[in-house]
Amino acid sequence: MTVIIPIQAIELAPGSQIAIHNLSWQDFERLLVDLGEKRHTRIAYYRGTLEIMSPLALHERPHRIIAYIITTILEIQGRNWEDFGSTTFKRPDIAGVEPDTCFYIQNASQVKGCTQMDLDIYPPPDLAIESDVTSKTTLNAYIALGVPEIWIYNKHQLNLYILQGNNYVESAFSPTFPDLPITKLIPRLVQKAIDDGTSQMLRELKTLLRQSEK
Repeated sequence: MTVIIPIQAIELAPGSQIAIHNLSWQDFERLLVDLGEKRHTRIAYYRGTLEIMSPLALHERPHRIIAYIITTILEIQGRNWEDFGSTTFKRPDIAGVEPDTCFYIQNASQVKGCTQMDLDIYPPPDLAIESDVTSKTTLNAYIALGVPEIWIYNKHQLNLYILQGNNYVESAFSPTFPDLPITKLIPRLVQKAIDDGTSQMLRELKTLLRQSEK
């Protein structure tokens, strides 16, 4: 006898994840509706495999701090940006993913007026940020979506991945911030925010960036 358990009844402990295989795109779309928008889990779908992840609370803070750092740098540089947070991005029948945080920077002007994401109308985000993600399903989903740059923060380290063809290649430099040592700068600033407070860290970062522009 087959027992069917409603998806809402599945409770994931923080830091855990489950994988569901052989799931059609239509089933994935229905599951998204059943899961609802007010949840603390993240999803990644790629060609029949769905992963549902429940992040640890201590992993939530770094990517928010990184988002503050990014917007501060962009503000000082006088560049436009749009923060799309953990928006669900979908390539029908192939992939769907929810970043921890994502940004439109080079293509910020292309998403003006966007209230419902549709990748047939809008480009994928220029930069996605993930905490502690090493899942092949997640990375394959990002490849299918065509996200050009991903930052993965894990164990006080930042790794940058640049999309080249059909694969991500690790890079020591960010094309979005070519003049900054991002892989060294971000972990140091995240730790400083945790030790001294985010607002204090951001004030010092603004001062540093302004001095470097003189």
